[in-house]
Amino acid sequence: MKVYRTDEIRNVVLLGHGGCGKTSLVEAMLYVSGAVNRMGKITEHNTVSDFDKEEQKREFSISTSLIPIEWEKAKINILDTPGYFDFVGEVEEAVSAADAAIIVVSGKAGVEVGTEKAWELCDKYKLPRMVYVTDMDVDDASFRQVVEDMTERYGKVIAPREIPIRENEKFVGYVNIIKYAGRRFTGVGKREECEIPDYCLPNAEQCREKLLEAVAETSDEFMERYFAGEEFSIEEIRAALRTNVMDGSIVPIGMGSNIQAQGVANLLSDIVRFFPSPDKRACVGIKRTTNEIFEANYDFAKAKSAYVFKTMVDPFIGKYSFIKVCSGVLKGEDSLFNATSETEEKLNKLYTMCGNKPVEVPELHAGDIGAIAKLSTAKTGDTLSAKSAQIVYQKTEYSQPYTYMRYVVKTKGDEDKVSQALAKMVTEDITLKAVNDSENRQSLLYGMGDQHLEIAVSKLAARYKVEVALEVPKVAFRETIRKKSDVDSKYKKQSGGHGQYGHVKMRFEPSGDLETPFVFEEEVVGGAVPKNYFPAVEKGLQESVLKGPMVGYPVVGVKAVLYDGSYHPVDSSEMAFKTATIQAFKKGFMEASPVLLEPIASVKVTVPDEYTGDVMGDLNKRRGRVLGMTPIHGGGQIIEADVPMMEMFGYCTVLRSMTGGRGTFEYTFARYEQAPSDVQEKEVAKRAAEE
Repeated sequence: MKVYRTDEIRNVVLLGHGGCGKTSLVEAMLYVSGAVNRMGKITEHNTVSDFDKEEQKREFSISTSLIPIEWEKAKINILDTPGYFDFVGEVEEAVSAADAAIIVVSGKAGVEVGTEKAWELCDKYKLPRMVYVTDMDVDDASFRQVVEDMTERYGKVIAPREIPIRENEKFVGYVNIIKYAGRRFTGVGKREECEIPDYCLPNAEQCREKLLEAVAETSDEFMERYFAGEEFSIEEIRAALRTNVMDGSIVPIGMGSNIQAQGVANLLSDIVRFFPSPDKRACVGIKRTTNEIFEANYDFAKAKSAYVFKTMVDPFIGKYSFIKVCSGVLKGEDSLFNATSETEEKLNKLYTMCGNKPVEVPELHAGDIGAIAKLSTAKTGDTLSAKSAQIVYQKTEYSQPYTYMRYVVKTKGDEDKVSQALAKMVTEDITLKAVNDSENRQSLLYGMGDQHLEIAVSKLAARYKVEVALEVPKVAFRETIRKKSDVDSKYKKQSGGHGQYGHVKMRFEPSGDLETPFVFEEEVVGGAVPKNYFPAVEKGLQESVLKGPMVGYPVVGVKAVLYDGSYHPVDSSEMAFKTATIQAFKKGFMEASPVLLEPIASVKVTVPDEYTGDVMGDLNKRRGRVLGMTPIHGGGQIIEADVPMMEMFGYCTVLRSMTGGRGTFEYTFARYEQAPSDVQEKEVAKRAAEE
């Protein structure tokens, strides 16, 4: 592939609901541009961008892939993203590297939740966008319905630039709204002029009106001419579209058929014509040595710098760091400094990736996207730059994973293999986390949803040949007391030679502080217990609170007072007093009305207004206490509630099904509260059964 200058590059992310046709659109683009001579199909598992075994097995995208396409003397870096919400981290990586977006909508399924989320992402990252409606070869696909739904949601910014022509239920051409002329498909990427059919005229006039209205809104002069009934020239319409697509005040809608590769050539031309090259976008970092602002702005004349936006770890082809060059021109023989890990990296070779196939290139200009193989320390979010100008770019914010399960290694002895494999997967997938919960002696896997975790387990087996099982995790309960108790504990052991003797009298009561395991005080009068044994008593308490006498969970909020006891001048020892204290604690704890405490999460659920009742009802079922609601911009509510952690398992799936995928949630640990008696009884019974 030849080297492209910054102004010849377009970085475009494909966004949309799962199954709307993003991957098959990429195949059609490759075919129309001549990059492949046969279109792959998702059902035949031979598409360029869905190359992973898991993607082929499940027939949907799991990770973002990079596909460079050459068209009209430009290089279009297409980032094909997954549509399912569990893989939002992959989408966020792609959006951070893109300069524009195509929101793909199925003409058959219409505007879906994924369409709305795609629009929100474009708003968040201020990305210029176009909408592309697929499946136009399907009988019940309705372009008009998509245009109406999008206009209803997003207003006059929506500007249809073509409408379909159908004959005998077949998609045979389109009306070009800008030129107001008919086009009939004659072959792949080819069309000829034709008359606009009479039955298309009412819809074409309506769309033309919408387009001209959108163009008129772009300036006062155009608005005056529009109301005066003047016509705009094709050049004026195109110029207005280019300017206003870039600032997001116009969103053109096109359409086509991926399977027939119809309408795709128009889309590629529109990308080159209307979308900005990287040098039209701002990009700012910080000079690490001086803390000055560095305006990279994808200028090829400035110091070399690049941002690692994604990492791919493949057992067969190795590790590739996907970069976007922010300034300068990178060459294969360069050495770059990684400011995050403070190490120097030798590049060796530069690649542009086409799916999982690396294609070597001599250099990458500012704004281009490529990959570097086998960088030793570089991780997603790192900045690479010349050592003389150490630059750091702000890291992308990723969604936090809140769904977690316990994982158990199926084959004994595979623990190390599993942890090494997970370390590689976590490097690749920023929203997957492996956590060791030492307190409950369990290993946890965090992801964006149940499907995400299930696919991670499947990848472990297929890629790394290790198997784990997912189980419901243990809850980190605590034990405490509610009343006072007074105990007398004597540890006496006689054997040949020295015996063992320790005697303590202790009071136990709630300390009122559930953050601290215990508070120790002594009120011994007259040396009944010598001072040198006090540390032994404290050690006994330290050991006792690790596993409570009731169910074996850590103890919190206990005040222990040593007020009396006795000792033997020969037989007493630290060991004896420690043992006497452990016995006293067990007895005193069980006599002081012990209770189980459960962790409470502070939960924030963001939902559209129409679902608030259902969500609040569900939170109440989960023993949650709704604390309040805050309305948000654009219609919706943030519901805040305190919910026991044990009731949060499986919440992600329930919330999605309840809100049609529109609801999101986050939570943090808040505090411990007394568990209801039925929960406590269940835990005590479980402990008894285990023993």
